Amino acid sequence: MNIVIIGCGYVGCAIAQYWQQNSHLIVTATTTTPERVSQLQKLAHKVVVTQGNDLEKIVNILENQDFVLLSVGAKGADLYESTYLDTTKTLVAALQQNSSVKQVIYTGSYSVYGDRNGEWVDEETPPMPKSRNGEILQEAEEVLLSASSEQLKICILRLGGIYGPGRELVKIFSRVPGTTRPGDGSDITNWIHLDDIVGAIEFVRQHPLQGIYNLVNDAHLPSRILLDTLFAKHNLAPVTWDDTGNSNRPYNATVSNQKIKQAGYQLIHPQMIF
Repeated sequence: MNIVIIGCGYVGCAIAQYWQQNSHLIVTATTTTPERVSQLQKLAHKVVVTQGNDLEKIVNILENQDFVLLSVGAKGADLYESTYLDTTKTLVAALQQNSSVKQVIYTGSYSVYGDRNGEWVDEETPPMPKSRNGEILQEAEEVLLSASSEQLKICILRLGGIYGPGRELVKIFSRVPGTTRPGDGSDITNWIHLDDIVGAIEFVRQHPLQGIYNLVNDAHLPSRILLDTLFAKHNLAPVTWDDTGNSNRPYNATVSNQKIKQAGYQLIHPQMIF
């Protein structure tokens, strides 16, 4: 099977490394950064430097490919449109000129659900993003799903907050110990470990799923419990909460993961690793 990974960052590198162990898979990786080519050549059979909006290059990359993983990440809040929306539009335009690709997986974000005051949401819940960047992520999903057909399966994984090796929770929250945060810490967090992102992508590849699937763990911890537990474990100063102000997080929902479990995926890390 010929596989293209468009966007080989934290997630893309991890899945490339995993697929490297399977001699039946031929992996092509793309990057926007020429300096990363030598690093990626250790993980993929072929590396192509391209921007996500370069239609001619994307068309060429997709030639004779069976499977596409779209796993891009914006390098700044002002780059969401070019990173997510322009890339998905270009990919869909390229797919219209292609007959070999049978499946596309896109790693999106649960942030499209917006602020639901901590209520449960699932894949049937209409997106209600609170920020322009959330709207861009929703539009990117819609563009991709428009390319879905009997011949081409499109699967969107709405990921929780990503953590794992090199991106441990204590590293993510390294500037937070001893600070004061707005709100009372009751807003719900949804996380997913890198191992489960790799596991779920491989599961979807082997059982060609179509449509939207949430990919979060079972913990659903309020921010206060998450940070209190984390900092206590690492002997760091606790957070003080200022409940005179509202939390500044633009999304607050308890995200259901039942759909992907019912499809047969079993979480490797159902609870948080502190």
